[in-house]
Amino acid sequence: MHTLPSHAMRPLCLNPSLCSSRFPFFSFSIPIFHKFKNNPTIYKKSQKGPPFFSIRCCGSGSVTAKPSWELRRNRAAVQEPDEKVVALRQLFTKPGIGIDAYIIPSQDAHQSEFIAECYMRRAYISGFTGSAGTAIVTKDKAALWTDGRYFLQAEKQLNSSWKLMRAGNFGVPQASEWLNDVLAPGGRVGIDPFLFSYDAAEELKEVISKKNLELVYLYDLNLVDEIWKESRPKPPNKPIRVHDLKYAGIDVVSKLSSLRAELVAAGSSAIVISMLDEVAWLLNLRGSDVPHSPVMYAYLIVEVDAAKLFVDDSKVTSEVMYHLKKAGVELRPYDSILSEIRRLAAEGAHLWLDTSSVNAAIVETYKAACDKYLMNHGSRGKTKNKQYFESDSLPVGPSGVYMQSPVSLAKALKNPSELEGMQNSHLRDAAALAQFWCWLEEEIHKNVKLTEVDLADKLLEFRSKQDGFLDTSFDTISGSGANGAIIHYTPEAESCSVVDPNKLFLLDSGAQYVDGTTDITRTVHFGEPTAREKECFTRVLKGHIALDEAVFPENTPGFVLDAFARSALWKIGLDYRHGTGHGVGAALNVHEGPQSISFRYGNVTPLQKGMIVSNEPGYYEDHAFGIRIENLLCVQEINTPNRYGGIEYLGFEKLTFFPIQVYYLSFFVNLPLYVKIRFSTHFSVH
Repeated sequence: MHTLPSHAMRPLCLNPSLCSSRFPFFSFSIPIFHKFKNNPTIYKKSQKGPPFFSIRCCGSGSVTAKPSWELRRNRAAVQEPDEKVVALRQLFTKPGIGIDAYIIPSQDAHQSEFIAECYMRRAYISGFTGSAGTAIVTKDKAALWTDGRYFLQAEKQLNSSWKLMRAGNFGVPQASEWLNDVLAPGGRVGIDPFLFSYDAAEELKEVISKKNLELVYLYDLNLVDEIWKESRPKPPNKPIRVHDLKYAGIDVVSKLSSLRAELVAAGSSAIVISMLDEVAWLLNLRGSDVPHSPVMYAYLIVEVDAAKLFVDDSKVTSEVMYHLKKAGVELRPYDSILSEIRRLAAEGAHLWLDTSSVNAAIVETYKAACDKYLMNHGSRGKTKNKQYFESDSLPVGPSGVYMQSPVSLAKALKNPSELEGMQNSHLRDAAALAQFWCWLEEEIHKNVKLTEVDLADKLLEFRSKQDGFLDTSFDTISGSGANGAIIHYTPEAESCSVVDPNKLFLLDSGAQYVDGTTDITRTVHFGEPTAREKECFTRVLKGHIALDEAVFPENTPGFVLDAFARSALWKIGLDYRHGTGHGVGAALNVHEGPQSISFRYGNVTPLQKGMIVSNEPGYYEDHAFGIRIENLLCVQEINTPNRYGGIEYLGFEKLTFFPIQVYYLSFFVNLPLYVKIRFSTHFSVH
């Protein structure tokens, strides 16, 4: 059918005024860690994300949501047998295991959001493929917790052997509380300590101890791997590459020097870096071990006079070897990390550990080795390595320094080269998007039937023609009509929908380029939307504009700004079940910390110049439609006429150069004139 031309589909061209080669409002100098201030009190409240057992979501959701029992009313009353769960339970009573429940989180040993296929244990055991969730299997129950982004997806993917626990909804217990309810006192709860951060494991241990339950670390085997067996995918082994200095901005020697200055200032002699993006950023390396994220599986230990990279050496090319050798970085086998931790403790090292990200296996190994050292040498024993005890202020013998990794913030504060790469990659990405949307509108006008997967594939085709394209930055969310209400919906060829021109279409996508990372969401309509859809879209856009225009004093944490994006929805009693903004890496992970813009007020990290965040408010009516509008923003200083308190005021500069459809706003006439002009022209690539 013929549709009205939409403002989102106009031919576009580049605006030179938005294409400067540098960001003059940023200054950057070594040492690169100098702005980092560790506050142990705040640190405990500002972990990189919520623990596995306390996932939150906002509000109770739309009243149109149907309970999963209603969606499954045609199923048999008897639970479907689940062979994988049965096989897992049979391992509970094996010698050396002896547990009553087993927890399967989403993460790998590095607390990654996106993980290699061989580590997708929770997806394998439960069938739920969302990126966030925790599965628990007891001797007679199986339950899965996930947040509001994935409720609808989990309803579709879980069979009746599993109970879906909608985390954050009224009356839904946290996973640890549920264990206390269903297990008898004295029960044993098993975990793989490599898959839990130390903080998450300690919090779990504390909660279940109230019911006299014991947390059991199973170091030597993962129970899911035991039943996965030969069908489990092989670990990734693609080669690592050097991230060019013209994109990185700062060489490895300078980064390590700044980090070592932080170690000395903190009274530490070595640090364990386990987050994959931190390892990649610090060493100016990139990999392809993890889908959508240019990282490699590795640990890094940096000492005051040495550095060791724990990685599968089959991935290390001669170029990478030379690159590391120049920076004084030695190679060690990936699986030798625990033996190195023991060695450091035996030599009396004061080890800096970010317990919100370093896994429990590493921290517990270090603590046990410290206890062994003190037992063998006494509280004032001698050490083989004098460098650790040159200062009288340091305690004798090994001891942990438990603070947030200084690399996290240093990586978040982008330098001019990183910002230039992000801007350039977003311009090329906008060109691909312009080609895609023009193509799509023509196809819709010709009444061509296209599926959600067809559109995702076509967008990938246009992006792959751009210089420096490497991969998508996440699975493209291509949702027509009701599928757009599934916040992290991933269409599959055998089950996806045909795109309906008479329904809202949501497209959330991104790309990895050699010089930057993109993430953009647009929601469009090819026909005449309903009055309800118009009003909801307009309120989401007003929230997007409010955050985009925000000016705020320095040291403002992101949660303070979250209400800017929700206010227009709140006025009519609507909301959305996800955060408003996440950090984005420079040619790195599409989601990074420590900054965020979210209702989760526990993250007190202030927004600072050089940080990149997303601006993505939305609204979703379950089984009807979804709306989300997303741009990436860079925090910059704003030249305000006043500076109350003598402090800086900050705001945002857009990195995303693509228009937003405004043709069908329900009360466009009520928007300020400058907003009409801005969103009709400034957001265009012309």
